[in-house]
Amino acid sequence: MDDLEVDQAVQRALDRLTLLAETTTAMTSTLDSYAAVGRVCHILVPQLADWCAVDLLNDDGRPRRISVVHRNPGTLPVGGLTGLLPPLPEEPVGPLARVLLGAGPLLLTAADIPSPDKAADPLHARQLELFDQLGTHTAVVAPVRARRQVLGALTIGRSADRAPLTYDDLAMVEDLTHRIALGVDNARLHRQMQHIAERLQRSLLPTLPQTGPLQMAARYAPAATGAEVGGDWYDSFPLPNGSTTMIMGDVTGHDLRAAITMSQLRNMLRGIGCDRQEPPGRILRRLDLAHQSLYPQTTATCLYALLDQGDDGGWTITYSSAGHPPPLLITHEGDTRYLKGGRGLLLGVDPTLARHDATEALPARSTVLMYTDGLIERRGEDLTHGLTRLRQHAAALAREDLDTFCDELLTGMGTDHTDDIALLVARTPAQPERTR
Repeated sequence: MDDLEVDQAVQRALDRLTLLAETTTAMTSTLDSYAAVGRVCHILVPQLADWCAVDLLNDDGRPRRISVVHRNPGTLPVGGLTGLLPPLPEEPVGPLARVLLGAGPLLLTAADIPSPDKAADPLHARQLELFDQLGTHTAVVAPVRARRQVLGALTIGRSADRAPLTYDDLAMVEDLTHRIALGVDNARLHRQMQHIAERLQRSLLPTLPQTGPLQMAARYAPAATGAEVGGDWYDSFPLPNGSTTMIMGDVTGHDLRAAITMSQLRNMLRGIGCDRQEPPGRILRRLDLAHQSLYPQTTATCLYALLDQGDDGGWTITYSSAGHPPPLLITHEGDTRYLKGGRGLLLGVDPTLARHDATEALPARSTVLMYTDGLIERRGEDLTHGLTRLRQHAAALAREDLDTFCDELLTGMGTDHTDDIALLVARTPAQPERTR
């Protein structure tokens, strides 16, 4: 081997390493497997092939073409060639069906690519149509496989005006599909963990009382990123003396320990509230004493309120806050103000300090909104901007029914939120009715 051949071999090895490194970076840069695979296709074309396609199996086992890239974008029809493909045939004949069922990687020459009218089944026909439309002379179809499970297939093709793909390229393609598979599998595992975490979080949240003239609604939205359970929670239940509680809290942390602490704090608060039936400040102080004994290394915020109807039929809210964002009062006319009384330290800081509460009259058809900080906090932004945004959104929704109020508020305020969000709202009746 002369010096030129040595230099060419070294250059091919460097090009291969560069291609593998770029593929790895693309697949690890996002948990959106569709976006990551699209980036990989743009890396492989034209470095390795004239065109590239990736098909992934849906949860029901049906293949979906998620990316097709050609060195000449004008070759592809408007809208591309992506979308749901025909189901896998019972007897796999075409190369794509064989690969999706575990074979491969397969090298295809012109002799192995018949015209679409000679397809053995609908899936085979779609693949042959792709080969024909993109002017394919040689191709490689390889399984995207992780943990002994086929997740999809990578297909690369070259036209007749370029050196054909050979068996020497199969090892390279296998390395590429291995990296693609790891990224796709990680994205799927993340989605599964996120789903499990959300189900666990929701299972810890209560069913709201639906008795009496008060209307109530609540929402929980997990963080847009991450797969951890958190400590956000809400609660509401009637007391023996006729008061209705509204409670919102947030335990520090985003892990299983925070979720467990949250659940136990909620249950303790239920017991203390029902047993003592005292003003909110005293209830929170009792909760803080219990919290200090059981969870000395954990802090939490909590907002505890009592809604009561007076003899004249009007409603009041008496509340106390342990470091929690203030509740927002929205009148039927759209006027808004934060209820900033009854402030105190977080739970777990100093349980010996006295806690205070405040009382406010609630106009007819007014809405009380409690929330966790995920609704208003944004990285790099002053908190006052989030509080102002919340007032503006809530005012615009003042006359909507509570389900629409909650859903639209989450849509308007919760975009790309990096923390969990919990909402709890209550609305007073249209006309005060004198109690009997």
